[in-house]
Amino acid sequence: MRPTAHSIHRRSTLISDVLHRGDVLTKYEDRLRRALSQVGRSSRSSSEFTPPFELPAPSSSLSEFFAVAGPHFAELGTVGRTRLVLLDLMGNPATRTVKTLASLVIVARAVLHTERTGEPVMIVTPSSANKATALRDAVLRAYRTGLSDPDGLRIVTVVPEAARPKLWSSALSEDPALAARNPMCVLAPGELGVKPLTKQLVDNAAQELAARTGFRLWHTLDLVNYQCSDAVRAFAEHAELPQAPGVTRTHAHAVSSAFGLLGHHFGTTLLPGSPAAPQYFLVQHMATPDMVLSLYGATPPEYRFDPATGLYHQHKDPRYPATTFDPAENLEPTFYTRRPATSPAMNQLIRTHGGGGVVVSLYECLSRYAEIRALLAGTAVDLPADPRELREWSLVMALTGALTGMERGLLDTDEVVVHGSGSYGVQDFTPIPDGRLRGIADAEQLRQVVFAAANARTP
Repeated sequence: MRPTAHSIHRRSTLISDVLHRGDVLTKYEDRLRRALSQVGRSSRSSSEFTPPFELPAPSSSLSEFFAVAGPHFAELGTVGRTRLVLLDLMGNPATRTVKTLASLVIVARAVLHTERTGEPVMIVTPSSANKATALRDAVLRAYRTGLSDPDGLRIVTVVPEAARPKLWSSALSEDPALAARNPMCVLAPGELGVKPLTKQLVDNAAQELAARTGFRLWHTLDLVNYQCSDAVRAFAEHAELPQAPGVTRTHAHAVSSAFGLLGHHFGTTLLPGSPAAPQYFLVQHMATPDMVLSLYGATPPEYRFDPATGLYHQHKDPRYPATTFDPAENLEPTFYTRRPATSPAMNQLIRTHGGGGVVVSLYECLSRYAEIRALLAGTAVDLPADPRELREWSLVMALTGALTGMERGLLDTDEVVVHGSGSYGVQDFTPIPDGRLRGIADAEQLRQVVFAAANARTP
């Protein structure tokens, strides 16, 4: 019989739940720079502008800039025979998201380009919310640490209407001068999503923007811009949570395109020796389950409505929720990618080395919420007592998926490392007021915003 949620036990022999802390540059700077160099050598050529895959020279300002980006591990206990560990990637209090480190690396590369050429850089990126928040915070940190200023670095972010409640306010939105140079755009619902809209802008306006304003427009969405920073997860694991011989370890992650897991795998290829090939377990929600469906060559099961409870049920596919409020629910808009191009690569890794995937529902997450909150007690993660106050469900999804996977026999392993990629509630941030957001409906309006931001003069 498989272990159930009730067989979870807290470890009592640990000196501290938190095993290791430390900023990235102190521990992994050399490996991070080597990872950047390798990606730069193998990166495909493109007509789009891309800064060098390098970081600025070491300095106290650079160390301060990266100081919020330290991953750390925390013991959560055991489920049956399986050890459960959290890889906490949410340590930056200004974002509470895994996107911090990648955003710092992206901004540092932009800073280096300006240092070498004198050309200012304007970052433009689509996002469901968290990437936008993290990149904006990285730009602001570059200003505050003296690495750059609004004359050399600006950012335009584009998010869907559904992202409004998740957009973190900061000086980039509160200071009128900074807000004019770093606008947050909200795209009205329509046929074109934030990704194709932003790509269209870059294709059609980048050269004109450079000629008229001097700003080089950098579209940062490419996987390679995240691969190096996500490799740090493997560096940290190798140094701080070594895998014992003969022990199977699986990495569970709530994913949209699984960029983080692909980056982790890339990091393992850069480690000395021959570390055990990692196993990966994908957790998705019902609105965008494409990676799990692709992995198993499956289609969503049909649900039966129970009028007595108002719930929907299915019992044919253990990889799908047994119970849901709505088969079409969108549990977490962070995960919005359909038919991700990364599916073939992840399918190959999982089929070769082991792992799997599962889809979770809001009903399942709520059913386990108190249990998960208890598991996280003593870690740096503080879930609100009231789940209605949660604004980022990634971590709860990942833990729900891991626990459900073990109960259903989908995840049979000695250890599970849960990648904590995002978790925050209403008490953690102030949303950007509507008056500070720039509503857009099409590519032409986005173009106007970008040129206005580039032409805004520093007081």
